[in-house]
Amino acid sequence: MALLRYLLFAFQVVYCLYAMLLFSCIILLLSPCLLVCFFMGRIKGGNIMYRIFRICAKIYLVLIGIPHRTSYESRPDPDEQYIFIANHIAYLDAVIIIASVQHDFRPIGKYELLRVPIFGMLYKFCVVTVNRSSAEDRARSLNDLRKILARGISIVVFPEGTFNMRDTPLKEMYDGAFKLAVEMGKKIQPIVFLDAFDRMHYRHWFTLTPGRSRAIYLHPIDPADHPEADAKQLKEMAAQQMAEKLIEYKASWIANDYFTRNAK
Repeated sequence: MALLRYLLFAFQVVYCLYAMLLFSCIILLLSPCLLVCFFMGRIKGGNIMYRIFRICAKIYLVLIGIPHRTSYESRPDPDEQYIFIANHIAYLDAVIIIASVQHDFRPIGKYELLRVPIFGMLYKFCVVTVNRSSAEDRARSLNDLRKILARGISIVVFPEGTFNMRDTPLKEMYDGAFKLAVEMGKKIQPIVFLDAFDRMHYRHWFTLTPGRSRAIYLHPIDPADHPEADAKQLKEMAAQQMAEKLIEYKASWIANDYFTRNAK
């Protein structure tokens, strides 16, 4: 048993190093294309950049033994804008969301990543950053997202903000995405990731394992269908729909006694 544990640990380390090296090589190989995108501007260049990322994300997941499948309870209109929201449970979510969303979009992400050498410059170009601990910065990021929506581009938000480190389907969501939906009249498109927790735990990078990856598009929530609903009520609708689907598919991070605790 000790030998087996040693072999499994060695495989885990080698596999994770391979995945990290492959990721770095892809970024380096893309550098000339990304440089051209920089000079094309944030809108046109950013759209092309994400289309390239989408292709690379799907190839990358296959090459590291994580074939990804996206299924649809409702298929979004390719000519319509959405506020895409997804549950956040693992580092791999960033790659999975790019592989899953076919629209031109911009995500909102943590401002701390701006400090990463070289990557920080790319991150600033194609991501709307936010410091959630600062009310002023949250307001600034919402204004940036309004401008993106006004340019005909969808946005991607992980409304939980940070990893869900609980044994419940979701943690409490922030209101920002739902305020934008009410204000801009854009549909909220929930997506749930079912396997990211098993593929790469939020504890650290060296938990990556091969296996399946699934994303499911749920039914969109249109503020026009709920004219009396405010942002908090839309958030509750989205959270309920996403939680029910995670429970239905028995997401692995949900505790076995979750249902007993919530029945009391």
